[in-house]
Amino acid sequence: MMIHRVSPFFVHPGSRVMLALTVLFSLSLSRSLAAETAAAPVSVGVRDYRFDRTISRPVLESYLSRSISIEGMFNGHGNLDGNIRMLTSVGAKYLGRSLCLWGGEGDFLKNMARARTGAARMLAADPEAMLEACVFETVSPQVEQIPIPDWVFTDLGQPVETRNFRFDGMTYPAGQRHNWTPTSTVPDASRNETQLWFYYQAASYIDAGFEAIHFGQVEIMNKNDRENARWEYLLSRVRLYASKHARRHLVVCNGHVPSGGLMYQGRPLLDFHAFPLRVKEVTDKPQEGILEVGYIDSFYGRSKGGLTVNGWTCEHLPYLVELDNWGVSKTPGQAGSGRYWVWGYDEITWFAHQSKAYRRDWLRYAWDWVRQTDPNGFLQMPGSRTMSSPVDRKYWYYANRPSPAVPEGLDDEEAIRAVWAADTTSPKTVKPETSRP
Repeated sequence: MMIHRVSPFFVHPGSRVMLALTVLFSLSLSRSLAAETAAAPVSVGVRDYRFDRTISRPVLESYLSRSISIEGMFNGHGNLDGNIRMLTSVGAKYLGRSLCLWGGEGDFLKNMARARTGAARMLAADPEAMLEACVFETVSPQVEQIPIPDWVFTDLGQPVETRNFRFDGMTYPAGQRHNWTPTSTVPDASRNETQLWFYYQAASYIDAGFEAIHFGQVEIMNKNDRENARWEYLLSRVRLYASKHARRHLVVCNGHVPSGGLMYQGRPLLDFHAFPLRVKEVTDKPQEGILEVGYIDSFYGRSKGGLTVNGWTCEHLPYLVELDNWGVSKTPGQAGSGRYWVWGYDEITWFAHQSKAYRRDWLRYAWDWVRQTDPNGFLQMPGSRTMSSPVDRKYWYYANRPSPAVPEGLDDEEAIRAVWAADTTSPKTVKPETSRP
């Protein structure tokens, strides 16, 4: 039987009744989800990072169990040598958001040239590492500065033209449009021009050595693709490109899926799911935050499964939960700012504002809570992330220990290393009868 443990460090006296109910519910959920793997043999502590053309569930979960968010590592955020040292030191294998280009399409080609060099250096230090790049839910008129190569048209079955990308060909109709800024908007994934742009980005990342792509908030880009047929087409073309050009002939795709999964004809289109942690502030204990099943739209227990693109079947697709960033409220540092805020901050900013000791204990708590509540979920460790409210006049969180290379580091390396060192649970093994020949 799986035992659900909640650290008393995160329990306040006024919530004992609610906590008891939460624990009972979480125990029930954990037992249900754990049944998926109960019959599978476990070899304690064994992780495997070998794959080619397809990836098994144990290998995929080996990567997810050593996942870290290292935003913008290959597009100029932080010291590259300092980050390579930190990542190899703690044992990170999945480098989330390591190439993270939000907007600024006019600099895409320059950023890709830098990313190719940085990725090669990281892979020389650890050839097993899986690097993640991002195709985000934003586009601006700067995209019109980029010429479309002939092969992009050809690969997507469209007539070859000599032209640049067209911003107006990617946007939603006026009544459906969601603008991030006066000049940037959410693209419509059903439109041919969006498909060309997304495919070009993904193929460029694969050519540069990236084997994973985060497609952002996929469900705000499919208003005109409710059956996800256009997403299926795009992802199948991206995977076909990877089978010919990727380092290990495979690309792993994920995205934020508040519905529980991006599905097509009953099958998951993504290799794994991702979502924010959804930290709940403990209003009568200043600055404290906990995790709770069912809080807002939290993802625990909701990951949809089915026959995967890699040929194995699951009831629940594996997923990552992360300390996400999105902004700061009008009342930073205060409780009750709104249900998505944690003491008035987004998640990573709230986390960075805590003491080193609290951050250390909270990472241990969050790791244990996620793994015990839903064995399909994994905490993505914070390594590098933008903050919306400064800590000591710094607007970027770095987990690195302070050094001449990274003087602004908040020194959470050892906390991350300790959590992973204590993790002796082996990734689950898929029963042979669930695998497709």
